[in-house]
Amino acid sequence: MIAAQLLLNAVALGMAYALIALGFVLALNAAGAVNFAHGDLVVLGGGVAVALAFHLAAPAWLLVPLVLLVLGAVGVLAARVAILPLVDRPPETTFVATIALAAIVEHALTLAMAGAPATVPAVAGAGAVQVLGVAVGRQQLAILVLGGAAILLVWLLLERSWIGMRMRAVAMDRTMARAVGIPAGRYIAATFALSGALAGLAGLLLGHQFLVSPTQGAGYMLKAYIAVALGGWGSVPGALLAALGIGAFESLASAWVGDAWAQGALYVGVIATLALRPQGLFGEPAGRRV
Repeated sequence: MIAAQLLLNAVALGMAYALIALGFVLALNAAGAVNFAHGDLVVLGGGVAVALAFHLAAPAWLLVPLVLLVLGAVGVLAARVAILPLVDRPPETTFVATIALAAIVEHALTLAMAGAPATVPAVAGAGAVQVLGVAVGRQQLAILVLGGAAILLVWLLLERSWIGMRMRAVAMDRTMARAVGIPAGRYIAATFALSGALAGLAGLLLGHQFLVSPTQGAGYMLKAYIAVALGGWGSVPGALLAALGIGAFESLASAWVGDAWAQGALYVGVIATLALRPQGLFGEPAGRRV
């Protein structure tokens, strides 16, 4: 029974990381450059949830759509301020702009929260439910259900809708997309709205288990970056699978040997994997996969 609960916790953490990695890789493909503010958007999602729960006394279930809307809008704002004006400039320009954006978000959260960590209410309530004789935490179950639903909806959007097809066209070749009449800027902004919403959902779900602290953004950013590097640069399925693996490994290893050893083993494994397969586990030997 303990092993089953531990496995469930591992999969739930991996699912939350998958949401972060999915938003990160979508923005990466759309802009052609790394959005270094993505981790801080995850923290901002948790901060928005805390503020809504405290100031508006919003019920926990209502926090989900509200956070999605707010962080989607923040994603559009980030695209308009730090991405679209620089989209045809060298990638290093976007790097600096998004690093500055990350710093703005972190300092704003520090001022708003007075530097003190806060807890997001559990989306599905506290306690556990019995599933096949195993006590399943309500929050872990909520992470699995909401995370799985979000990933499925994103897949349907990208693969089964004309909006998603245009998003993919812009990600694959922005110049060609413009040549055939697709407004690239509009679809880059739409992709960043989706990326921000996914980051906000992850922050909302993780904010109950790990609290919300203004300085957490760099840690989430690192996990997303590692997932994309391991999965294959620009590969959406690769980033998802790598993020699930990172979360599962981190949770299981922490239970066995402690957090410090688990983190060390994770980074050693990352270095070894990339040394043996620089293109990532699911990447192609040459070029960037979209």
